Amino acid sequence: MLIEYEGTNFRGWQVQKKGKTIQGLIQEKVSQILKEKIILFGSGRTDSGVHAIEQSAHFDIKNKINQKERFLKSINHFLNRQGITILDIKKKKYNFHARYSAKMRIYKYIIINRSSRPVLEKNRGWHITKKLDLSIMKKGAKKLEGTNDFSTFRASSCRAKSPIKTLKLVKIKSIKNKIEIEFRSKSFLQQQVRSMVGCLKYLGEKKWSLKNFDSVMRSKKRTLCAPPAPSEGLYLFRIIY
Repeated sequence: MLIEYEGTNFRGWQVQKKGKTIQGLIQEKVSQILKEKIILFGSGRTDSGVHAIEQSAHFDIKNKINQKERFLKSINHFLNRQGITILDIKKKKYNFHARYSAKMRIYKYIIINRSSRPVLEKNRGWHITKKLDLSIMKKGAKKLEGTNDFSTFRASSCRAKSPIKTLKLVKIKSIKNKIEIEFRSKSFLQQQVRSMVGCLKYLGEKKWSLKNFDSVMRSKKRTLCAPPAPSEGLYLFRIIY
């Protein structure tokens, strides 16, 4: 299942005891339509306020979905008003797993870099009024690429077994007043992307030099990390299998 959602009004992807979640809502509606209880497995958890352009998830069912278009129309009738849409649904082999079969995860972070507050893109990007230096941010981005210990950028509640991750790509591009930062890795630590963006912002604002940025990254100390970027600018862009 390929899913697009606006995360603003949700408490994140994962089902919780209190509050509305994306996983919980889709699980409930699919179970109702198919008349059998299903469990939805996502490719990964997105935090409260984080959006998805193409999240991937899977579920196992006993019955067949004979009319795909009818199923999509039915489920989207319920989900669209909540800020979720199912883009597509495909039959996969039984050993497929949305999380464990993933070869690459792509996230994008949007910064709206202008003095006036965004209206059409409210809650769709991080509004920063101070002009950011893109050239130094791009140099910082290059330092993040490769296999490193990312303890500095790891949330204290992160359950990952190891802080060592391999970033295949960190790319920054700018169109007019919009800065887009793309991150590619097989997996990420909790809050890693937002923490890295927060540090890149410090670079762009000239609060840090490249030397500062490098020493903070290598320190492996969370306390030295810049404040994480807000969730509204983060998008799960695509999962590659």
